[in-house]
Amino acid sequence: MAEGWVRLLARADGLAQVARVEVPYVSLPAQMRRIKAELMAAIERVLEDGRYVLGPDVEEFEQRFADYVGTKYAVGVGNGTSALVLSLRSIGIGRGDEIITAPNSFVASAACSALLGATPVFVDVRETDMNIDPDLIENGITKRTRAIVPVHLAGHPAEMDALLAIAARHNIPVIEDAAQSVGSMYHGRRTGSMGLTGCFSLHPLKNLHAYGDAGVVTTNDESVYNWIMKARNHGLRTRDQAEFWSCNSRLDTIQAAILNVKLNYLDQWTNERRLLANQYRREMSQVVQVPEEAADCFHTYQTYVIKATRRTDLLDHLHALGVQATVHYPLPIHLQEAAQSLHLRKDDFPVASSLADRIVSLPLFPEMTVAQRTAVIEGVRSFYEC
Repeated sequence: MAEGWVRLLARADGLAQVARVEVPYVSLPAQMRRIKAELMAAIERVLEDGRYVLGPDVEEFEQRFADYVGTKYAVGVGNGTSALVLSLRSIGIGRGDEIITAPNSFVASAACSALLGATPVFVDVRETDMNIDPDLIENGITKRTRAIVPVHLAGHPAEMDALLAIAARHNIPVIEDAAQSVGSMYHGRRTGSMGLTGCFSLHPLKNLHAYGDAGVVTTNDESVYNWIMKARNHGLRTRDQAEFWSCNSRLDTIQAAILNVKLNYLDQWTNERRLLANQYRREMSQVVQVPEEAADCFHTYQTYVIKATRRTDLLDHLHALGVQATVHYPLPIHLQEAAQSLHLRKDDFPVASSLADRIVSLPLFPEMTVAQRTAVIEGVRSFYEC
């Protein structure tokens, strides 16, 4: 096969035709074009209204998002990291505390505790769903453990029943890192509805995203809700009265208006992602390990992560063919320079470290053309079948 070309199979005559197809990892403008008129109308309405900070669209989005997740409350914030930090602050996390989380996520899953002076304590993950292993959590609990932060990685929910049972037994709150899992379900419950809070990122690479940074916290706890509502806005009780020192992490009104439009389409886009993921599974499972959906779970495939042998060569092969596959995340958090003070080694978390050497994120987004989907599938198959 010539470099830079992808096989598109012509089954009619049994011969393989060759054509180049560029496949970006994601195409955000393609989604925008589907709903551009609605988006522009929403933006123009906010511009004409003039309430650009904590305007009525924010409150509308918060109520709708809470209804969607299945919680009493939602608070729009500046980004997913702020959602985690504010959630931990709401339960008084500070210096000397320990927070249990997984080592194979984006760095924010651990940085949220370190930023408050607490220590992230990592627990290895399971090979199957790449989420934190409940069987290992109690080994990480000490008298200083103040919270557990499970990550619903790539859109697949963590094993929450076992995790919540452990948390209840030790009287430790659970803060769900649901940044990658909007719409995902575990035994009929949405991620973000099972812990004390759920923390969502609405970054442009997420399934529900703003056009810039944004995030949201969900909770059923009224006191936590009331505290975060103030904490996201300088700790203000009123415009002129600060109850406590805090940051500015408000969801912009324009972003809320955009999100209100997109929320109407979230389930449709999720179903389209799942259909594509099922196609990938059917047509690539013979040559590579593809993600699976646990029983009674609903995977939203925020990333479609395969486990590959000869990963470097596979990536070179796909890139040469125009398929922009990538890796989330090649260096686990415990091996980051920022984590040096924890004195951890690669083999301290063997499953997470092994996964980091094998995982590949393939392009998957609802607007992919048939040719692009075929290019991804044939790109992977041609590497292992040649």
